[in-house]
Amino acid sequence: MKYISLPANLTEDTHLSFFLAMEEYVARYIDEDDCFFMWQVEPTVIFGRNQVMRNEVNVPYCREHGIEIFRRKSGGGCVYADRDNIMLSFITRGDNVPFTFNRFMTMLIFVLRKLGVEAVGTTHNDVMIGDRKVCGTAFYQLPGRSIVHSTMLYDTNMEHMLHAITPSAEKLRKNGVESVRQRVTFLKEYVSLSIGELKDFIRQTLCHGELQLTGADVEGIRRIEREYLDKAFIQRM
Repeated sequence: MKYISLPANLTEDTHLSFFLAMEEYVARYIDEDDCFFMWQVEPTVIFGRNQVMRNEVNVPYCREHGIEIFRRKSGGGCVYADRDNIMLSFITRGDNVPFTFNRFMTMLIFVLRKLGVEAVGTTHNDVMIGDRKVCGTAFYQLPGRSIVHSTMLYDTNMEHMLHAITPSAEKLRKNGVESVRQRVTFLKEYVSLSIGELKDFIRQTLCHGELQLTGADVEGIRRIEREYLDKAFIQRM
């Protein structure tokens, strides 16, 4: 599997929309069987393709705290991410959804177990440590290609996680805010690696070889990114 890298001067100053567009670009134009890359973003909320923004996102809280809001093209729920999360993108040939999900989950669990973390997968395509979630995944397809992306919780701003996303009344009634804290866990509690060291370990474990994108590739990504930045796309439904 090839690791897809960007010119160094672009990696620190890009929005989540750029990396979603990068997934699409790689799927459409990079002729490799399996591609993988990791990324981090400033505080952002990302919600699924079929979700209604006003139902899922605490927009006033996000605006007050400078948290960006984007829609993705995969399904699944609303997620908060910041620079203490590791975002993972896997792009592969084919359109067998269960097989692709299983491959990706197996890779994540292999990496964590190699670190001595007793991680397991669930039927909802989450990665758990004990009864706590450390990683969630989502999936979508383009012709002949499958894209899986995931949020791995190394650490996070828990206050933002709790308040930037609007839990349903049913969830609050059943679980309460405190139970949200109790249903997730952070990898920093299980490994001695820094987040940078963890990223290096993941890459070395899963990838053989690197493909560095060019300036022309970056321009292509920017063209795709326009859709993710379009307010009509973000706020539709």
